[in-house]
Amino acid sequence: MAQIRIIKKYPNRRLYDTEISSYITLEEVRQLVLEGEKFEIHDAKSGEDLTRSVLLQIISENECGGQPMLSVPLLTQIIRFYGDSLQGMMGPYLERSIEAFLEQQQQFRQQLSSVLGQTPWTMLNDLTTRNMDAWQDLQRSLLHAAEDKKPPSSHQRSSGPAAPRSRNTNRHRS
Repeated sequence: MAQIRIIKKYPNRRLYDTEISSYITLEEVRQLVLEGEKFEIHDAKSGEDLTRSVLLQIISENECGGQPMLSVPLLTQIIRFYGDSLQGMMGPYLERSIEAFLEQQQQFRQQLSSVLGQTPWTMLNDLTTRNMDAWQDLQRSLLHAAEDKKPPSSHQRSSGPAAPRSRNTNRHRS
């Protein structure tokens, strides 16, 4: 069983990763989350578990930039659950809802992959390759057509004098 990575938070708000013996930033903690790394953040003096508060800080910082996930109505509803008799059920409910959403997302990706037989990037690469091949074929055919329309070179002409062209001077009058 893999050990849980321990990160210590010091009074100066710095985070010390005991596994790599180095200070890390909140962005690096966020990266650990994205990589699925299991960790806990403890107060360096008291040993109190600060994992939730640091994760909430990361969420808060991410909500300030870009497109937020947590709308005002959603946050308002969550706040209303604090102190409610259903407060204890809300956390597990949200966890199961997100797990179900992730499972559906994974199933959708698998279905899309099986229908298309490839990832979107693979499809884009294949399309680009086909377009480049078509463009090169077009260029080659244009070059061949241009070469076919060139007048024959001097060594391809007959050696005798060219016969004068006859003009038909008789015009039909009606």
